[in-house]
Amino acid sequence: MKKDKSDEMRPEYLPEDLGPGVRGKYFESYRRGTNLVLLSPDVAEVFQTEEAVNEALRSLIEIARRTTKPAKPASRRAKSGE
Repeated sequence: MKKDKSDEMRPEYLPEDLGPGVRGKYFESYRRGTNLVLLSPDVAEVFQTEEAVNEALRSLIEIARRTTKPAKPASRRAKSGE
């Protein structure tokens, strides 16, 4: 079953309710770069603000830095029997 590909809006959307469009409204912020992350509903319940999410992630980064040791390069050993 294929979806109807008409370009018409649904009847419940009235053009006058949508308001005028603004060209380039988010151009500057997009040009600077964005990193949009969607939270799962259960996570969004706990972290309700951008600041709360960033604070928790910074804490996690700090904990990870303190607890992980730098990896040592693998030593080269001669194969046995050579």
